[in-house]
Amino acid sequence: MPTFNGSVFMPSAFILIGIPGLESVQCWIGIPFSAMYLIGVIGNSLILVIIKHENSLHIPMYIFLAMLAGTDIALNTCILPKMLGIFWFHLPEISFDACLLQMWLIHSFQAIESGILLAMALDRYVAICIPLRHATIFSQQFLTHIGLGVTLRAAILIIPSLGLIKCCLKHYRTTVVSHSYCEHMAIVKLAIEDIRVNKIYGLFVAFAILGFDIIFITLSYVQIFITVFQLPQKEARFKAFNTCIAHICVFLQFYLLAFFSFFTHRFGSHIPPYVHILLSNLYLLVPPFLNPIVYGVKTKQIRDHVLKVFFFKKVT
Repeated sequence: MPTFNGSVFMPSAFILIGIPGLESVQCWIGIPFSAMYLIGVIGNSLILVIIKHENSLHIPMYIFLAMLAGTDIALNTCILPKMLGIFWFHLPEISFDACLLQMWLIHSFQAIESGILLAMALDRYVAICIPLRHATIFSQQFLTHIGLGVTLRAAILIIPSLGLIKCCLKHYRTTVVSHSYCEHMAIVKLAIEDIRVNKIYGLFVAFAILGFDIIFITLSYVQIFITVFQLPQKEARFKAFNTCIAHICVFLQFYLLAFFSFFTHRFGSHIPPYVHILLSNLYLLVPPFLNPIVYGVKTKQIRDHVLKVFFFKKVT
C-alpha cells in the first residue's frame, strides 16, 4: 500500500482485529455467537416456511413477520461468517471494496428491519383502532409498496455514506480497524482528513430512519393503548393487547440496543472498547436470534403450526 508522511494512501484492504482486548478468548466467544446464528437462521427459516405454506397466515401481520425473518437471516449472514473467520481462522483482512459492501449491507438491513417494525406497528394500529378499514388499507398492493419503500429508503440513504468514504477520505492513519465488522464510524475515524461531514450525515441517517420510525411506532402504540383501555369488556382488552405483546418485545430489544450502540460509539469515550464492540455485536446478533423465539412463544398461530410440523405425524 502506498504511504505518505506516515499515513496510508487509498488502502486496498483493512485489518479487522475482532474484539480489542479480548483477542486471546475470541475463539471461545465465537461459540455462543455461532450458536445464536444457527438458532436464528433455523428459527427464521421455519417461520418463512410456515407462513409460505399456510394460506391462513397470508395476512399483513404475518407477511410483515416473514419480511422481518428474511431480513434477520440476511443481516446475520452479512456479519457472522467473516466474524468467525477472524475469531477461529485468523483471517482478519478484508478488501476496501468488500468492507464498503459489508457496511452498506449491514446498515441497509438494519434500516429495513426498522421500517418493517414501523409497518407492523401501523398494522396493529389500524387493526385495533379502525378495524373496519384494515382490509381496505392493507391491500396486497399496499403491502408491496411498503416492502419496496423500506428497501429503497434504506439503500438510498446509506449509499452517500459510502460515497463520502470512497471519494473524500484518501489518507488513513492505519488500516487496522478495532472492530469485528466494517462499521461506518469505525472506518471513518481512521481517516486523517476532516470527517465532520461524515459524522453529520451519519447522525442525519440515524435520526431520519431510527428516529422517524421510533416516533411513529411510539405514537401508534399510545393510540392503541388508549383504544384498548376504552374497551368495555376485560376479555376484549386482553385479546387486543395480546396481539401486540410479541411486537412490543421485539420493538424494545431492537431499539434499546440500537440507540445504546449508536451513542456509545460516538459519545462513550469512557467505555472500554471491548465492551462497546461486544454490545455492537450483540445488537446485530441478538434480534435475529430472539425474534423467532418471541413470535413462536407469544403468537398462537405460529406456535400451533410449529407444533404441527414437529408432532403432527407422531400424534396421528
